[in-house]
Amino acid sequence: MSSNIYVGNLSYDTTDDSLNNAFSEYGTVLSARVITDRMTGRSRGFGFVEMENNNEAQAAIQALNGAQLDGRDLKVNEAKPREDRDSRPPRRW
Repeated sequence: MSSNIYVGNLSYDTTDDSLNNAFSEYGTVLSARVITDRMTGRSRGFGFVEMENNNEAQAAIQALNGAQLDGRDLKVNEAKPREDRDSRPPRRW
């Protein structure tokens, strides 16, 4: 079963490929994606990596949390499922 990893504090220069390369040392990377702003196309400073199994994902999390990539200290942990937008209280302007 695959495991999804959140990667935060990314440099704006980090690409999908460099993220993939960093995590591939610890196992098979199924996908690596830097999240970008829809309007500008600029990195939002975080991304997600999907690894083939949980053991590989845990090894990558242990090794890369706090490690440097493109001059930034990474924040790496298990990705949490996205919260359903309807379950949040409405904004009060």
